[in-house]
Amino acid sequence: MIEVDRVSKRFGHLTAVDDVSFFVEKGEVYGLLGENGAGKTTTMRMMATILRPTSGDIRIRGYSVLSEPVEVRRRIGILFGGDVGLYSRLTARENIAYFGKLYGLADDALEKRVEQLGEMLHMSEFMDRRVGGFSRGMRQKVAIARTLVHDPDVILLDEPTTGLDVTAANMFRRMVAHLQEEGKTILFSSHNMGEIERLCNRIAIMHKGRLSYAGTIDALRDQVKMNDLDDIFMTMVEGGGR
Repeated sequence: MIEVDRVSKRFGHLTAVDDVSFFVEKGEVYGLLGENGAGKTTTMRMMATILRPTSGDIRIRGYSVLSEPVEVRRRIGILFGGDVGLYSRLTARENIAYFGKLYGLADDALEKRVEQLGEMLHMSEFMDRRVGGFSRGMRQKVAIARTLVHDPDVILLDEPTTGLDVTAANMFRRMVAHLQEEGKTILFSSHNMGEIERLCNRIAIMHKGRLSYAGTIDALRDQVKMNDLDDIFMTMVEGGGR
């Protein structure tokens, strides 16, 4: 479903991503790990066609980000960390509906979808309030709904639980499990190892732009002879991924 094939990205003399390859199967929840600056977000931005690979290619459902970027965009939902980019003068409902319109959803279908997402993300109390006064967690929920409004097959989530309290983060994990049951393919990055362990069977670890590991969590434990995922991650990073 997602094939990353020997992808590199250079900015002048800086190599942000260096010859990275991994794949994500249909219906899989796949974790992308790495410290800040490891190349995770750059890799996900190339998947989303925001950045163009310097070399290599990425295919989403068989479509190339290089030669078929429009087809890729039709099939993905994207949420990047940091500023979630909502329109502060619009309500939560209007923000979600606006992005649904951009994807060409018909009015009746869009209205039903917005209501469905509001219920799924427990947003009913603030759906018709302007986003400008929202907390970080409330804004993040709206951003997640915006990501899912067109019912994409492939979902890219970069630090999706940033700003969410414990209850909301638990709700997010239940939502991911529900989306997986629907056959969605999800790739997400997180610094929360407990979250990764609960949601993912397979992971990729990046360090200084290169791939340190790609495979199952169980196989990684066997490889490094450690059990705690936090300790494993620190060992991989401090040891340069060896």
